[in-house]
Amino acid sequence: MKLIVTEKPSVAQSIASVLGARQRQDGYLEGGGYLVSWCLGHLVEMAAADAYDPTYSKWQMDDLPILPEPWQYVVTPDKKAQFAVLQNLMQRDDVESIVCATDAGREGELIFRLVYEMANCRKSIERLWISSMEESAIEDGFANLRPGAEYDSLYAAALCRSKADWLVGINATRLFSTLYHRTLNVGRVMTRTLALVVERENAIENFKKQKFYTVELDCGFRVVSDRFAQRKDADKLCAACEGQTLTVTGVEQTVKTAKPPKLYDLTSLQRDGNRLFGYTAQQVLDYAQALYEKKLLTYPRTDSNYLTEDMADGVPALAEQSAKLLPFAPPYAITDVGRVVDSSKVSDHHALLPTMQVTEDALAALPAGERNVLTLVMVRLLCAIGKIHQYEDTAVRLEQDGAVFTANGRTVIEPGWRATEKAFLSTLKQKPEASEPPDTLPTLTQGQTVFVSRAVTKEGSTTPPKHFTEDTLLSAMEHASAEEFAEIEGVERTGLGTPATHAGVLEKLVKGGFLERKGRQLLPTKKGHNLVVILPESIKSAKLTAEWESALKEVEHGALSPEEFLTGIQKQVSELVACYKNVQVETELFDERESIGACPRCGGSVMERKLSFQCTRQGCGFTMWKNDRFFKDKHKELTKPAATALLKKGRVKMSGLFSEKKGTTYDATIVLTDTGRYVNYKLEFENKPKQNKAGKERT
Repeated sequence: MKLIVTEKPSVAQSIASVLGARQRQDGYLEGGGYLVSWCLGHLVEMAAADAYDPTYSKWQMDDLPILPEPWQYVVTPDKKAQFAVLQNLMQRDDVESIVCATDAGREGELIFRLVYEMANCRKSIERLWISSMEESAIEDGFANLRPGAEYDSLYAAALCRSKADWLVGINATRLFSTLYHRTLNVGRVMTRTLALVVERENAIENFKKQKFYTVELDCGFRVVSDRFAQRKDADKLCAACEGQTLTVTGVEQTVKTAKPPKLYDLTSLQRDGNRLFGYTAQQVLDYAQALYEKKLLTYPRTDSNYLTEDMADGVPALAEQSAKLLPFAPPYAITDVGRVVDSSKVSDHHALLPTMQVTEDALAALPAGERNVLTLVMVRLLCAIGKIHQYEDTAVRLEQDGAVFTANGRTVIEPGWRATEKAFLSTLKQKPEASEPPDTLPTLTQGQTVFVSRAVTKEGSTTPPKHFTEDTLLSAMEHASAEEFAEIEGVERTGLGTPATHAGVLEKLVKGGFLERKGRQLLPTKKGHNLVVILPESIKSAKLTAEWESALKEVEHGALSPEEFLTGIQKQVSELVACYKNVQVETELFDERESIGACPRCGGSVMERKLSFQCTRQGCGFTMWKNDRFFKDKHKELTKPAATALLKKGRVKMSGLFSEKKGTTYDATIVLTDTGRYVNYKLEFENKPKQNKAGKERT
């Protein structure tokens, strides 16, 4: 009897159906000599900090760094019942071996192995490694099960990554949270991603717009001059050209091609899902995962744009099926399947493809989001193997009394794959932004003259960088600081995190209040901006991610021991804590309330609290109490406007002050007198000029 362990119930059902395990039991399926059960994602997780010491339940600087030894794991509280099912199945006498059928990748390996270890199982392991839930793929995978030991290094790398993220996340989050008295989530990938957005916003804010002017002529086609810094110079040229002729001094024609796009990996699919439909990265991943579980899409969490050589023969049938199901698709021709095939560029999983299970009825029955994502994948397949797009660009140079003008045109020779893309884009309600292609120019020859029927001065200006959308941020994450990655020999993946983690990172930043969505834009909040400001370069730089990825690949290939990797991470964490332990910081950076003024002692920000107005700078202690005895005796309370005036001018006029001695009220000026230790106040009265009997002032 073999026990098969999958990551999700839906995957277990698909595999059980192929293997003939159709008898339903509590938490598993049985039949055909197999038991098929599932993990419900992460059943076992790393223990919280207070599992090592109860005192860690409170976040205190003196407890840092927290370096677990040995590491502890716990069953996820709301999944204990399913863990018990798996543990019992693993310990059954009739179970001879176990097949790890969790997702074929680093994270899937970790999910299974932690359950296996927590259940104290020692039975032999075999590995199922597939990229599609189609019956043929499952059958082929079970016919070619691999020894589990071949994936021991993959598990070691996954465990190292998990431990390292725990060490940095727990220690850095607690370090900066205790320093600033706010919960500030710090993580290797999350923090660098936030830094990318903050850096972009700083570039936009500091951008200085510059005006420029051009002269545009109508000669039966559009002709444009060079840019002028001054309008008067452009106007002068404009007046000189009206009703005149230009001489063609150069005609350059160049035939160019645009190669078809690559097949989708997860990141490029998420980018187009956002750009064309406005979906978040998480939504695209969820839709793709649902399609995978419905056997309509191959495994979505892939970072490859290519297929393996053994898949080449099946591509034409998939393309033909996609063309039939997409009514807008124009006639196409498969010109080069080899363009999308390269086994050397496929690591864990090949590029995204529709499956042969997609039918007209299946497509029509899908929710809109899933149908749109599947349509994207089908269109991309047709484009990727389609004809090359070919066009001719024409650049014309014209002159008039020494002034130079240019005109550009384009003629399409072979629409190729762009015909399919254009047909698809025409079906969208909201068309994506696209630059207008050059117009077609008339036939022009050198020495020819053309008449200027109209001349006009156009004003333009340089434009700042654009705000990030999820589309452009995903691209930035994918290519972040590539030069830093290039410095590290042998690194196989550039960018931040993996395609499978990008969506989760963005959602954490939004839910944590560090980023906010405005339309399709992703913008940093004040909290997010200030977090990037206060963090050291070592935490917010992409270099840390590059070094980790390089080292994890070495662990995965057996070239670096897990102990060596984790020793390096522990050293980094310890040095970070030591560097910040005695630092005085400005806690007002993360106070969402408005400052009412500057502290007279230290210059920090004074914020209103429930009972006082208090300096937020750590260690200062300047406080003006609302019910200070000075005001209480005068039947008054220190108000926000009065406190603001005291901070700004050192004094404020007040009327209706009560005199206990006389039982009457009076007006006076309250003066702030801070000793550096105590906040005191005193009264000042105006010297009213004496008047004579006639009511005139004495001089």
